[in-house]
Amino acid sequence: MDFSSLKNTPPMYLYLVSVISFILVNLVRDKSLGFYYFLLIIGLVFFVLGFMKRLKTK
Repeated sequence: MDFSSLKNTPPMYLYLVSVISFILVNLVRDKSLGFYYFLLIIGLVFFVLGFMKRLKTK
């Protein structure tokens, strides 16, 4: 897999995807437990990627 598009993405967009994922997590918490954990992990991954990218560019 080539993640070159993630390398060129500004950290703010990664944080935005993370926030949207966390909002969706709160909406589907009671409806689908599997989708809940999937979105939670996606949100955490994008947050950490944004944080690491932000530290790297400073």
